Amino acid sequence: METKIKAIHFDATEKLEQFINKKVEKLAKHNEEISGAEVNLRVVKPESAMNKEASIRLSAPQRDDLYASKVADTFEEAIDQCVDALKRQLEKGKDR
Repeated sequence: METKIKAIHFDATEKLEQFINKKVEKLAKHNEEISGAEVNLRVVKPESAMNKEASIRLSAPQRDDLYASKVADTFEEAIDQCVDALKRQLEKGKDR
């Protein structure tokens, strides 16, 4: 699975990129159809708390793209919340 990480208006650290790749790879274990993931990271309002926005879009050939976007204090926290939301979406898709 290919993971594209875009950091808007800042440079993501190697540690953050490794964290994101690890989390996204876990999502691929829930559904083998997932062919790629696009992760966007953005600082919303630099002067305030809860200003890190992360969004993840999963691509799968046989179904609609899955998408989640969350805002939190840290990018790691926002990524965790996105991954949890996408897991729920994947589980709902299996039930259908």
